Amino acid sequence: MSTTAHISLSRAPGTEPAAADASGDKASLTAWVAVLASMIGAFMAILNIQITNASLLDIEGGIGTGVDNGAWISTSYLIGEIIFIPLTDYLSRVFSFRRYMLANAVLFPLFSIACAFSHDLGSMIVMRGLQGFAGGVLIPMAFTMVLTKLPKAQQPIGLACFALAVTFAPAIGPTIGGYLTENYGWQTIFFVNTPPSIIMVAALALTLEKKPMQLALLKEGDWAGIATMAVGLAALQTVLEEGNKDDWFASPFIFDLALVALVFLSAFIVIELAADKPLVNLRLLKRRNFAIGVLVNILVGFALFGTVFILPQYLGQVQRYNAEQIGNVLAWTGLPQLLLIPLVPLLMKRYDARYVGFVGISIFAASAFMNIWLSPDSAGDQFWIPKYRARNRPGSGADPNQRDYDRRHRAERSRRRVWPVEHVAQSRRRRRHGNARHRIDQARAIPFQHHRSIRDAGA
Repeated sequence: MSTTAHISLSRAPGTEPAAADASGDKASLTAWVAVLASMIGAFMAILNIQITNASLLDIEGGIGTGVDNGAWISTSYLIGEIIFIPLTDYLSRVFSFRRYMLANAVLFPLFSIACAFSHDLGSMIVMRGLQGFAGGVLIPMAFTMVLTKLPKAQQPIGLACFALAVTFAPAIGPTIGGYLTENYGWQTIFFVNTPPSIIMVAALALTLEKKPMQLALLKEGDWAGIATMAVGLAALQTVLEEGNKDDWFASPFIFDLALVALVFLSAFIVIELAADKPLVNLRLLKRRNFAIGVLVNILVGFALFGTVFILPQYLGQVQRYNAEQIGNVLAWTGLPQLLLIPLVPLLMKRYDARYVGFVGISIFAASAFMNIWLSPDSAGDQFWIPKYRARNRPGSGADPNQRDYDRRHRAERSRRRVWPVEHVAQSRRRRRHGNARHRIDQARAIPFQHHRSIRDAGA
């Protein structure tokens, strides 16, 4: 995948001089501070896609909504991100790279804090959508900083840092969210962005070059492309989110939204191919390597984010795990990444990057196929070690001890208490702090019990 193609997609004023200064073998300390600060932003933006997954039942109970509507807590954030990611290049040239980056780095934690104070589903969706708008800026900005602040010899290190941020974050998100929810309440998962954001804003303010705004570019904006892209992507995301629940095209609502997505996204493609200054340069897809790289990233994204979303739902709704238990299981998907990703630059120097990518994707695909045998009978150590699931899956009869496993797993599940969604947060709060009224009633009952025991003894 060519570096020129990447820079043409996301180059912004304020980055060209730094790229020229970094033409040597090593980047300056200032450049590295700026790059690492931007990685904090990318990590948090992607972390917040998945941090709510292990805590959805608690959040749904806290804001008084059901399981079907609770998925919008994640979806609204994604809609905001996918709309603003393509706009980042254009808006960073209008308002200057530094101003645009700093503004969104400040807005991101503020909208996150606002989510903690949401009292119903509507306000939560709005705040998560606005948080997604700011988070959608931080991801491409981090990638741009790697390609423009670092010399070519050090770009593999920067790309490894970016890969660590965008792949480790969704794996560790449910673990962080589950621990905070179980021990401190679901609201705390929205405060976790504040300390890193302070560090990021301070570092970026000290290292990014000041550039004037170019408001005249607003007149040259591809507004038709922006409008059709925003409506089309939002409609498509809604169809994918609500389609399964509403029986897909049997629902008039889903059918109408699918038509809207088809019309507006088709118009977007036509507009972008005809425009002199398109919002998204689709002509780059004529380059074979770039097109293949985009396709592979789309497929890996489907599998990665789909897996990290489905597994917490399975563990919470089928296995009835609490938020912290879900996080502990999913932590094992992030630990190998944390250990291996720092080694990627060394592997890329010794082996063809295509071979490294192929091996990594193959291992990930094999692990995903292992999970297709998960069932209500799966429990305990089967979530930590594959246990030859394909060969010894429940009901296959291949394992001579299968009946013992099934009996133990059923007994384990029967001991778990299943609470209605709307009482999850209340019940956990009661367990944590105790029922004060019950203790008072017990204290009041003690003198009467003592008096009755004396009276019975005297009789």
